Amino acid sequence: MKKIFLLALITIVTFSCKNAKKEQTTEEKTVEKPLVKLHVLDGGSILVNKLEVFSQDTTYTGQSKKFSDAFYVISHPKGNLMWDTGLPETLIIDEPFTEPSGTFTLQRKDSLKNQLKSIGLTINDFKYIALSHPHFDHTGHANYFKNATWLVQENEYDFITNDSAKVKNPNTYNSIKELKNVEKINGDHDVFGDGTVVIKYMPGHTIGHQALYIEAGLEKPILLTGDLYHFEENRETKGVPSFNYNVKQTLESMEKFEAFAKEKNAEVIIQHSPKDFKKLKNLLKK
Repeated sequence: MKKIFLLALITIVTFSCKNAKKEQTTEEKTVEKPLVKLHVLDGGSILVNKLEVFSQDTTYTGQSKKFSDAFYVISHPKGNLMWDTGLPETLIIDEPFTEPSGTFTLQRKDSLKNQLKSIGLTINDFKYIALSHPHFDHTGHANYFKNATWLVQENEYDFITNDSAKVKNPNTYNSIKELKNVEKINGDHDVFGDGTVVIKYMPGHTIGHQALYIEAGLEKPILLTGDLYHFEENRETKGVPSFNYNVKQTLESMEKFEAFAKEKNAEVIIQHSPKDFKKLKNLLKK
């Protein structure tokens, strides 16, 4: 009788432990991710007068196209991230400026300070800054974030800050030289450690070019392209600009990007697309 009782007791305890483990596993699976907020702000506009520079051949000769130049604020319980920084604030001018080569006509309408104020933030409220890449239309107000930590691919950092680069490309270096708190990364990087904001390494446009994946409580996660693509046709035809660092790497990154976007069922936002700028604004209003 005692043996039967002990066997029954062991069975009950074992069953209870298994149930407890199942409940714990279920709870772990249903843990909600932190609330992440995304804001898209206006870093200026670019009229490309010579669109042929965005092709390896003569595809766009004689054509022009208007680009938007957005920057993005990602607010996470562990801190705020600034992604890209638009055109320089010296271009907040009444009339658009055409640079000497005639390729680009540029203008920025509003300052960083004013736009951050509209969402209740200041420059000092940022823990991180990250740039898709260090071209002039993405580094505009970067130096304001000297107190934030700059998340940058190690190869990109070395490429633009070595002694030779400082002489050959002083404008690039000067646009980021105040960013002294540097965290060099190699490859993909989970910014807050929970999968909600992930820098994706997509080299080719520059040596350390990056895209950004964001889970911001929308129907789909958002995937910002950086300059992997500049406009919709670029994405459709896998067009590579004439000034890209490496064509082969660009095409490989495009394949990697599309596979990741499909895996995550992500909403792809082409950062220079006026259409996507408006689309993201509308998504964030819902």
